[in-house]
Amino acid sequence: MRLRSAANVVIIFLTLVLATAHGQSSGTNTGNGASGKVWWFAISGDSRNCGDVVMPAIAKQAREDGASFYWHLGDFRAIYDFDQDFRQTHPKANISDYETSAWLDFIEQQLTPFGDIPVYLALGNHETISPKTRDDAIQQFADWFGAPEIKNQRLKDDPHAHALKTYYHWIKAGVDFVSLDNASDDQFDGSQLTWIAAEIARAAKDPEIRTLVVGMHKALPDSISSGHSMNDSAAGTGSGRSVYNQLVDFRTQTGKNVYVLASHSHFVMDNVYNTACRRQHPNTILPGWIVGTAGAVRYRLPADVSGANQANTDVYGYLRGEVHPDGTVQFRFTQLNEADVPNETKQTYTNDFVKSCFAGNSSNYVPAGPPLPPNCP
Repeated sequence: MRLRSAANVVIIFLTLVLATAHGQSSGTNTGNGASGKVWWFAISGDSRNCGDVVMPAIAKQAREDGASFYWHLGDFRAIYDFDQDFRQTHPKANISDYETSAWLDFIEQQLTPFGDIPVYLALGNHETISPKTRDDAIQQFADWFGAPEIKNQRLKDDPHAHALKTYYHWIKAGVDFVSLDNASDDQFDGSQLTWIAAEIARAAKDPEIRTLVVGMHKALPDSISSGHSMNDSAAGTGSGRSVYNQLVDFRTQTGKNVYVLASHSHFVMDNVYNTACRRQHPNTILPGWIVGTAGAVRYRLPADVSGANQANTDVYGYLRGEVHPDGTVQFRFTQLNEADVPNETKQTYTNDFVKSCFAGNSSNYVPAGPPLPPNCP
C-alpha cells in the first residue's frame, strides 16, 4: 500500500509538471494577468440606441473567453432623445421618465451582464448633455470610478487625492491603463493636463511599467476621423495635441509601448493616426484604434481611410487586446452578429427589433478627415 501510494504521488506530480509546462508553452490565458501568460481585455464604446441588445452579447463573449476586464469608452445612453431599445421596453415613458432612468437602464441592461468581470468607464459627450452633468455622472457611477484598484492607485500616487475623478489609471501586469475624460469641449482642462503629465512621468520612471494603454472617448486630434474628434473645439485641439506629443516623447525617450484607444466615431478603424501629414515624420505615428461599435447608430467612413489596414462600419463588436509577457498588445476586432445576442435578451425584445439593430441602425453622417500636406498643423 505504501509503495502504491508513493507511485501515485509521483504520477500526480509529473502530471502537474506537464500541465504547467503545456500552459506556459501555449500561452494560455488564466484571466489574472499573471506574468508569463498571454491575457486579454475587451474594449469598445458608444452603446446608445441599441446598446441594451449589443452589450449583453459583448458581456457573454467576455465571460466565456475569460476576459480580464471590459473598458467602456463612453456614450452610455443618448440622453438628448429616447434610445430605441429603451423605447421598446418603455413605450409609454415620457422624456422626463427617460432622463431619470436612462443611466439606471444602462447599469442594469449593459453592465450587470458582465457579472464579476471588472468594468471600467470613460465618459462620453452624451454623459454631459443637459440635463446630465459630469458631477451627476460621478455620483451615479461612483462604484466604478471609486473601484478599489482605482482608489488604491490614486492614493498611492497622491495620499491627499480623496476626491473621485473621471480620469484615472490602474496597473496590471506591467501595463499602465490610463482612462482620460474628454467628454466636453473644454477638456482636457488644466487640472487634467497636470495629472496626465504627472502620470506619464511616473510611468517613465517606473521600471515595472512596460506599456501605456491610453483610452478616452474622442480620438486625439488630427486622426483619420478628425472631423469627429478632439478637433471639434479649439480647447480640445490644443490640449489633445499636447497630450499626443507627450505620448510620442514618452515612447521615444523610454522605448516603452504606447497604444491609444477611442470611440466617438461609430465604426471600427485601426492606424487612426497614420495620416498623410504624420507620415512625413513616421516616428510621430502612434498605434491607435477607434471602436465605437457597442450599439450606437453606425456612421459612414471618412472619405480617405488609406492609412488604415482595417476600416469597417455597420458592424458591432469589441476590440480584443491580447497582452504578451513583453508588454506588447495585439489588437483585433471581434465582430458580433444577431446570433450572438443572448437568449434572455432576445426574450425582452421582438425578433424584428433585434434584427433592425443589426440590419439597420445606420446614419449617413460622414466624419471629415485631416488636412493634407502642405496644410499640416
